Amino acid sequence: MRRSQRNCFSHQLLFSPALANNSLGSNFRPMLLVFLLGLPAVVHSQDAGAPETQLFGRGVAISVGVHEASGEPISSPAIVKLFRGRTIPDGQSETVRGRAELFTNNLGDFTVIVEAAGYANAQKDLSINSGGRVDVDIYLRRLSAHPTNPPGRPLLAPKARKAVDEGLQALGVDNLSQAQMQASKAKGLAPGHPDVLYLQGLIFLKQRDWTGAQEVLEKATQVDPTGASAFAALGMALCDQGKYEAAVSPLEKALQLNPASTWDTRWTLAKAYYQQARYEQALQMSQTALSSSNGKAPEIELLVAQSLTAVGRYEDAAQALREFIRNHDDRREAATARRWLNGLSASGKIRAD
Repeated sequence: MRRSQRNCFSHQLLFSPALANNSLGSNFRPMLLVFLLGLPAVVHSQDAGAPETQLFGRGVAISVGVHEASGEPISSPAIVKLFRGRTIPDGQSETVRGRAELFTNNLGDFTVIVEAAGYANAQKDLSINSGGRVDVDIYLRRLSAHPTNPPGRPLLAPKARKAVDEGLQALGVDNLSQAQMQASKAKGLAPGHPDVLYLQGLIFLKQRDWTGAQEVLEKATQVDPTGASAFAALGMALCDQGKYEAAVSPLEKALQLNPASTWDTRWTLAKAYYQQARYEQALQMSQTALSSSNGKAPEIELLVAQSLTAVGRYEDAAQALREFIRNHDDRREAATARRWLNGLSASGKIRAD
């Protein structure tokens, strides 16, 4: 088989807005259902005269009110975290009767993040340009009985999230330069976040830089071991380098984390299985990939035929090849299907047509 046929080049769905929405929306990024007032807010603080403020001189006392979506103060404890420049920790407190007090002697841009059991995490950007006191109100929304946000997964500030989403959308329409620009912006805001690393990895895959993709995607899976999409993309990067044995583990992990993973993940795993001579598994996985692709990648049928041949089901393999030629005679893979079919006939494996 030629190298170009062996390569696991089935990345189409990775670059689609649909995958971005599914994978990053439900399996890869945290659920941020936030009711915020004025985001981002420019806060002009007034001197509160509090001892804490006097202690810090030009410092700022930040009073955070945490509310239910109805507007009532939250009754259960919530953790309130303050980040400077969206990534540098600058304090943490716990609410008492729905309010938490934080203090900082820095000015500039901040992000306040609120975490409470049973609620979606919430965050709000602030721009503080003078010392004194700042009042912030954040509204939480209750999670369903089956939350989808993995515990402890790092949050991504709104500006970085916007850059990642726009980068994925650009990849979906093959606008590589726009995707690179957004990835650079996201990297500047949150260089180690798994969503940012995932976007970088997809760009490397698009550029056919397999080693670059492997490097950043390995980091993404280490930072967030629950990211099915990053594991799938890592498996593809390894497969594209011919590292089939190494590719199996992340691809299987992607399916374990998200059983509804896209068909191209299954197709790539089927290729890795085939290259490892795990033919029964390759057959089962390629058949599942073909069925779930809904006609988007008919060339998967060639891998089905290969796997059928490998397990000795020659007539079934020949039938698959005939159907491919009949239905897709205009595709370049049809020539390959004819050659394989003729080879089966010449070797006496199947009845002559």
